[in-house]
Amino acid sequence: MEKRLIARGLLAGVAGAILAFVFARVFAEPVIARAIDYEDGRAHAASAQGVHEHGVELFTRGVQVNAGLGFGVLIFGVAMGALFAVLFCVVYGRVGEVGPRALSVLLAVGSFAAVYLVPFVKYPPNPPAVGHADTIGERTGWYLLMVLTSVVLAVAAAWLARALASRVGAWNAGLIAVGLYTLVVAVVMFLLPTVDETPEPIRDAQGVIVFPGFSADDLYDFRLAALGTQLVLWATIGLVFATLAGRLLGERAESGRATSIAA
Repeated sequence: MEKRLIARGLLAGVAGAILAFVFARVFAEPVIARAIDYEDGRAHAASAQGVHEHGVELFTRGVQVNAGLGFGVLIFGVAMGALFAVLFCVVYGRVGEVGPRALSVLLAVGSFAAVYLVPFVKYPPNPPAVGHADTIGERTGWYLLMVLTSVVLAVAAAWLARALASRVGAWNAGLIAVGLYTLVVAVVMFLLPTVDETPEPIRDAQGVIVFPGFSADDLYDFRLAALGTQLVLWATIGLVFATLAGRLLGERAESGRATSIAA
């Protein structure tokens, strides 16, 4: 049963990746194109002022936007789909009389929040031209630490909610767990360093602006498109897996007699 569910998780991940890629191409690609134009213009302006800001590209921007984006989204979607199915196998039957479809949707919402939304609040993604090349390793490390912290705290909150449910009721236990999760995450965000590398205007020796800073509108649009891409991915994974898992598991969920798959 576990293998069949994981296979369906992979299918859900592929479906989510395809839709997420289409969404990104439609909504994020125009912003990326404007960011690339800005980056090229800034490099020329910086060169004219005797400042070197442009490194050597290993891949063209066209390759990065098309093949790079598509391959990256596909790999991420498949991996998340598989992990989602594993999580479903572990949780199903251990959360009371929650059916497979409802559980899939709840897990998708929780996964989206823990894996992407919470880290997004602290370290939102940036388009090309935003961020220094020599700090990419440091920025990536802080982001991954935020993701890991959020996921671990989400798991701990779920465990706490289950442990308290018999004492204070499921609703109150959930509120307590979410409240503590939010509090600890807020503390972690406060302690982690803030990264702000949005390009400022280039000025000449007299202080006159010769090239503007990066557009705040483009930065906002890119981050909104990135958030939408992940939302499409996780919503598709949750809904597709809910449909496939519901059919596979049959009427056990409908009758409320679900048993643990991983047991």
